Amino acid sequence: MSRDICVVVPTIREYECIRSYVANARRHGFDLDRLFFVLVTEDFCDTESMETMLEEEGVEGVVFDGSAREAWYEAHGVSEYAHVVPAASHAETSFGLLYLWANEGFEYGVFIDDDTLPHDEWDFFGRHMENLAFEGELESVRSDENWVNVLYQNAEEHGLYPRGYPYGAMDETVETHTREVGDVVASQGLWTNVPDLDAVRILMDGDLEGQAQTRTTKEDFAGDFVVDPGQYLTVCSMNLAFEREVVPAFYQLPMDDNEWDVGRFDDIWSGVFLKRAADVLGKEILTGYPLCEHNKAARPTFDDLNNEVPGLQLNEHLWKHIDDVGGDADSYAEVFRAMADELAEDDFEEYANGEFFNYVGEHMRDWLACLEQLEAVDASPEPVPADD
Repeated sequence: MSRDICVVVPTIREYECIRSYVANARRHGFDLDRLFFVLVTEDFCDTESMETMLEEEGVEGVVFDGSAREAWYEAHGVSEYAHVVPAASHAETSFGLLYLWANEGFEYGVFIDDDTLPHDEWDFFGRHMENLAFEGELESVRSDENWVNVLYQNAEEHGLYPRGYPYGAMDETVETHTREVGDVVASQGLWTNVPDLDAVRILMDGDLEGQAQTRTTKEDFAGDFVVDPGQYLTVCSMNLAFEREVVPAFYQLPMDDNEWDVGRFDDIWSGVFLKRAADVLGKEILTGYPLCEHNKAARPTFDDLNNEVPGLQLNEHLWKHIDDVGGDADSYAEVFRAMADELAEDDFEEYANGEFFNYVGEHMRDWLACLEQLEAVDASPEPVPADD
């Protein structure tokens, strides 16, 4: 089978987690020849050791530090769009999307965070591919607040809401039903051990080291589900697979490296945009298995709080501003452009740091322009290796 899955791993520390994911694939008989790893790192990291690890594991891949990314932009004629990927930010996962887009052989992408490990009982890559191919009946969820807590299945016991879930949508009434599902374009796996919470909720849970006292286990998850059209959910990029076609609407938003100091919402806001595009186009985001084990390193909760506070109010309102745009579009790029125009051109003075929405909208426009330029350039100095 061809090498059709681009696995993107943003990393500066725990890159050897890849060994566990490769071992999981071998254990379950998943074809490693389908995988190509793209490690997105920094100039101060040991890229040589990362490359050696890939060689030792017998998998194909490439390592991009900041200098290598600059060279890649230049080689592909997109240096003028280098700013769409922020420096020293988790949102550098967007570079992985650009790399995927520039190599037409990739049909799927997978995001893996370096502080995660696969659960042995699931064929990690295999289950994600099965999810993307799923057709049949599945539980579908909605709430009276237009938002679904992806941890709803045992929320009465643990009381958790994930990072990015609007505070104004809490205390929702959840409804579930079964419906026919097809055209799944994204598969979001959830996580055991350290839950993915924002800093305010971590502080309320009594933890000053960024991890939360309440932990999740396999028993907190009861299987896969989708979210009704017109409803939103948090999308976390630590354990996620997606089809190539969504890339124009899945830009990981520019965080951290901005004058407003807004951070920590790159995957959350990209998930809001993807859900809107999926609804318009009649597609689905499937959430649930495979689980991963999230082993977030201890760090001051107040560091995360400082990164999140500048965008907390904006997060409450983002979805409302894009909820009714792009309804007549027939492609991901068209829906995304409509959302970009809404954010770039509207006036958000009523919000603290409202100009950041304009900044995001302009970057979304540049994202689409960059993808168009990559399509126009027939150059790939670091092509995906051919199968032997």
